[in-house]
Amino acid sequence: MAQKPNIPKGTRDFLPEVMVRRNYIFDTIKSVFKRFGFQPIETPSMENLSTLLGKYGDEGDKLLFRVLNSGDFMSGVEQNGEPLESLKLASKISEKGLRYDLTVPFARFVTMYRDQIAFPFKRYQIQPVWRADRPQKGRYREFCQCDVDIIGSNSLLNEAELVQIVDEVFSALKINVVLKINNRKVLAGIAEYIGKSDALVDITIAIDKLDKIGIEAVNAELAEKGLEAEAIAKLQPILFMKGDTREKLTQLKPLLDNEVGQKGIEELETLFGYIDDMELGIDTELDLTLARGLNYYTGAIFEVKAKDFAIGSISGGGRYDNLTGIFGLPNVSGVGISFGADRIYDVLDGLNLFPETMSESTQVIFLNFGKDEERYCLKYLNQVRKHGINAEIYPDAAKIQKQMKYADQRHIPIVVIAGEQEVAEQKFTVKFMKEGTQTVVEANKLVETINNSTI
Repeated sequence: MAQKPNIPKGTRDFLPEVMVRRNYIFDTIKSVFKRFGFQPIETPSMENLSTLLGKYGDEGDKLLFRVLNSGDFMSGVEQNGEPLESLKLASKISEKGLRYDLTVPFARFVTMYRDQIAFPFKRYQIQPVWRADRPQKGRYREFCQCDVDIIGSNSLLNEAELVQIVDEVFSALKINVVLKINNRKVLAGIAEYIGKSDALVDITIAIDKLDKIGIEAVNAELAEKGLEAEAIAKLQPILFMKGDTREKLTQLKPLLDNEVGQKGIEELETLFGYIDDMELGIDTELDLTLARGLNYYTGAIFEVKAKDFAIGSISGGGRYDNLTGIFGLPNVSGVGISFGADRIYDVLDGLNLFPETMSESTQVIFLNFGKDEERYCLKYLNQVRKHGINAEIYPDAAKIQKQMKYADQRHIPIVVIAGEQEVAEQKFTVKFMKEGTQTVVEANKLVETINNSTI
């Protein structure tokens, strides 16, 4: 007996009805990106490991999928009679890896094509990424990111524009969200305030897990990283500061009497000022526990949570000041945000927010009664398609019950029937599946009848 085929854990196949829904998400997001003047790019699935390594922190590096070199990749590896160590071996047998996100490849792209693009450069990119993570609900090893970035400008208007994009996307998708905002300079100021400037990365990685593991586990992790009890205690009131955004900023100002912290507060005040002026439909708030573990963020950081559905963040991003510097293009600041299409799908599905009909679904099917009838239908099928209506004809003159079952399984709302009598009279019978009604129309009125229906 042949082994049943399967796919790697953390990856998925998508049936047509799922792809129609996914494309609805991509098309909605893409239409907003384009409306704001962003341009599309694509980068390869594989990057050189030298591009990827060291950009995501130690934890991120461990989650990179590495691609084995082709050919006899072991022939040049010296063993010297010692046990092989996977990390030492990896660099010898693998020079490429699947991309972990779209931001680092974008920084590499900007550096390579700096003479062919106009700055500030506004790009969007919708492609899959890969992470060697433990698969679980809402977390996959292969998933799609929808990124939008502005690079080559320090202006906080760019952050404000990203906030507007978040508002537009989730308003269009009808998802109630809260946009949480913080600033890495404020986090650096907090680290300085508690006397632990050198432990900023450890602090941000730990408090980024607050939602997942709780404050006690976060404190334990901080202690494990070498923070004294006094420093941990000093951090607590800040993490759980009460009040709205303005009140929190007012409380923070006298505490963070250091340059980096004050700069972060100033940036937040400017950004929230812009947000007030824009009169958005979504809720925004300052969340001092928001850290986003990626090392390359240097300013504003964003995270979007769905209000009515329990799942991790469905969008996130931030400001990075010198990511291109690693690749030889220093002093170029960028800011971007990524929409997690897979989690957005889970939210829309869980809350029944997908529209009943979408642009890629077949809207009309012509039944097939035989050779003469199908030839009669072809001209009008062509007319229907030319009017922008998705239509098909059943390819075989099968039993009508079988054809109707196909239409029902495909959720096709309109069935067009042309039997011997309709052909003789130059007419069609049009059946509206949802309403359970039907009407006979002149052949030259078919398109008009379909257009006047509720599809």
